[in-house]
Amino acid sequence: MPDDTFTVILTHEHTDFDALASMLAAHKLYPYAVPVLPRALNRNLREFLALYRSSLPFRRQEELPRRRIDAVILVDTQSCSTIRGMRPDVAGQIIDHHPLQRELEPGWRYWGEAVGATTTMLVEEIARRDISVTPVEATLLLLGIYEDTGSLVYTATTPRDLRAAAWLLERHANLQVVAHYLHHPLTEEQRALYAQLTENSESLEIAGQTIVIAAARAPEYTDEISTLAHKLRDVYDPAGLFLLVDLGDRVQMVARSTSDAVDVGAIALQLGGGGHARAAAALIRGQSLEQIKGRLVALLHQHVKPTVTVAQIMTHGAPVTVPVGTTIAEMAQIIQRYGFEGYPVVDVGARAGNAGNGRAAVRLDQLRGIITRRQVDRAQQHGLESHTVERYMHTGQVVVTPQTTVAELQRTMIESGWGQIPVVDPETQEIIGIVTRTDLIKLWGQPPQARRREEIAVRMETALPEPLLVLLRLAGTAAEELGYPLYAVGGFVRDLLLGRPNYDVDLVVEGDAIKLARLLSKKYGGRVRSHQRFGTAKWLLPTTEAEAGAAEQPIVFHLYREITTGNGHRPPLPTSLDFATARTEFYTEPTALPTVETGSIKLDLHRRDFTINTLAIRLNPDVWGELLDFYGGERDLREGLIRVLHTHSFVDDPTRILRAVRFEQRFGFRIEQRTLELIQNSADLLTKISPQRVRHELELILGEDQPEQALRRLDQLGVTPYIHPALATDDWVVERFARLRQALADRPPPQPVERLYFAVWTYRLDAFQLAEVLERLNPRRETVELLQELHTLKRHEADLQRPDLRPSEIVHLLEPAGDAARFLLGVVTDSPLVQERLQRYQQTLRHVRPTLDGAALRRLGLPPGPLYGRLLTAARDAWLDGLIASEAEERALVERLVAQEQAAQ
Repeated sequence: MPDDTFTVILTHEHTDFDALASMLAAHKLYPYAVPVLPRALNRNLREFLALYRSSLPFRRQEELPRRRIDAVILVDTQSCSTIRGMRPDVAGQIIDHHPLQRELEPGWRYWGEAVGATTTMLVEEIARRDISVTPVEATLLLLGIYEDTGSLVYTATTPRDLRAAAWLLERHANLQVVAHYLHHPLTEEQRALYAQLTENSESLEIAGQTIVIAAARAPEYTDEISTLAHKLRDVYDPAGLFLLVDLGDRVQMVARSTSDAVDVGAIALQLGGGGHARAAAALIRGQSLEQIKGRLVALLHQHVKPTVTVAQIMTHGAPVTVPVGTTIAEMAQIIQRYGFEGYPVVDVGARAGNAGNGRAAVRLDQLRGIITRRQVDRAQQHGLESHTVERYMHTGQVVVTPQTTVAELQRTMIESGWGQIPVVDPETQEIIGIVTRTDLIKLWGQPPQARRREEIAVRMETALPEPLLVLLRLAGTAAEELGYPLYAVGGFVRDLLLGRPNYDVDLVVEGDAIKLARLLSKKYGGRVRSHQRFGTAKWLLPTTEAEAGAAEQPIVFHLYREITTGNGHRPPLPTSLDFATARTEFYTEPTALPTVETGSIKLDLHRRDFTINTLAIRLNPDVWGELLDFYGGERDLREGLIRVLHTHSFVDDPTRILRAVRFEQRFGFRIEQRTLELIQNSADLLTKISPQRVRHELELILGEDQPEQALRRLDQLGVTPYIHPALATDDWVVERFARLRQALADRPPPQPVERLYFAVWTYRLDAFQLAEVLERLNPRRETVELLQELHTLKRHEADLQRPDLRPSEIVHLLEPAGDAARFLLGVVTDSPLVQERLQRYQQTLRHVRPTLDGAALRRLGLPPGPLYGRLLTAARDAWLDGLIASEAEERALVERLVAQEQAAQ
């Protein structure tokens, strides 16, 4: 770095401990940069620095060298005032735990992560680099984390904040010092203002959020105000706190937020101030305290939005309802069939088990109450199966709407005692879903939806090819037009969160999937194939001008043409999109195929195999990127667990055992302990599964990058014998699979790779065992032919090792088999001589042909027949064995053989 320039570390005015600690941490990471103290520091910071500044690297602005500032590192803020030596166009880096709130100028970079304090991000990097810190430095860094996370209890606190704090405590951070400066006593002037603010505080309820506005007049006040904001926030615990202090010639506003629903930075900006979403301030002149308060209330109604509403957590679709005359015995069967905890009870007219978008809707005036599993269980314990649910249900019409906030929902549940509450459309008065205590509990620990939605949207935009992204947006817009929620589900979402490429998108519609596909076809061209019985549709995209001709907007065809006529570097457009109506399923008996009914997205996801495959992303424009995780799938992705959704999962479908092992090995996960026990208890049910279903799962395993890992795991779990006792994956198989991959590294596979692996896996079986395996799995004809050819070659392997084997004999042994069988023999054999002869056959011997052909033989006067084959084979053998060396010798040989044939006749 030139001697006439230097880098500075800056933060915001009225600096708090997180900002001060972030400056120190940035200096530890960038020791060449000078941390510069702002002119306005909070009182507790001034007192801390009065004692400890000599042990810290901070400089005041007047202490800076008279040199040009060539770069700036901004911490815990995204803007700052210019200081001496800093050009307006200076470049630098922003380090802040709040989302980026402005467009970066050229030469600027941003580092931000969703943690409770900026200091946490920097401490993590200090720890990663193993940079030492003194006890004083560790204490200041801990002060930064504790202040911005409310001593680790604010809702924005993350596990990373706790781990960073623990790391600092291990380096002798002093908790007594931390407690002293975070709970600094107020001055007499501050106490007087605090009393005024407390007396003049007003609580407002806006969009389900509690907002406190506290106002005071203190024209002679000179002390800081932000400390009072912290204390009032601790007293009232509001979502948003606004202090308005009339200082005579100006009004100072200080704002704090604990909720993403209240962006105090955006509100302060409207009042001429600034800050970020959780902390902001404004200095307002020329307006009275009353005028500013009125304007603030109007801005709050304009800006405060509920972070989560019932619509985001409810189960959509008409719920399963029961008539008031349903008996306890009938109710028990319904509970066994659907598995829910609560069922709305309605007037006669809606029959028991009414469920799904395709059935008649239920109106609010038909609702008579709700019956729960617990109430049914109690009635059964007393032998009251013949009684009707009307005698045991919760009575009344306790409902919410999709717009109800989570806070209001919680109050409703507490006041009513209902754990399952119907959701009513306020316009039609129809019951359109249900929301439960479980839905509320699953909100715990989830990141704020707005921030998470943005994160998922960015992931999609980064990971997906542009054409696929366009198609999904078009589909989401069309679904919105029909009033249908649309979701991307399953493996696509799982792999997106894992950062693995997967462009195979399954789309689920809470509505009519066929109607949606037809609307897309009408708008953008293409054709639709549908299955009314299953509620599925495939939209075949318009790939020709004729198919796009009738489209209202031929955007898809033009996009397709742009991609297919481009330079070949852009990913191709998919040729179709598949849509399915959300559905639920239940099993009438173990191992049987399920019975399917129309359902909601929550029910649709519940029928899936493992929690990691139950994730969904909403694709409608207003909620694009919103992640649905009803069953803890993302948690299990983070922890690397394969977990079933319920204890009967493998009983219902034992092939899930093979799938569990496949996913475990593919992702490097582990099967969760209870799921492992269920596998071992249910493995014998595989013997009852049809050959086609078992074979399909095995083919998927054999299509993995290293299938031997899953096969070995099946051996370890004792599962393989239930497929066939002779199948095993020992070291021999593992080594041959590795050889197969090596052999395929520089050539395309002669047949599908899963078929090649299967042939190697079964190579050592005897004829009887092989016949049993083929009967058990009923493989495709091509697979059977390959195995038969390979096992024929296996019987010839000893002959192929004879040292006196003539070239023609090599050809006769190898020629009947196909390329794939010969290729596999080269993989499995340990004989260098066999491998050499296979290579010789492949490169030279198989290309040897006689010069004569059938036409030449006819010219010799021979009638067509089997003799032709014998003569040409004899001629080729003579060429192979070096018995002839010219066309004349070949002709003489054939004539001699013909004479012998004629003489024999």
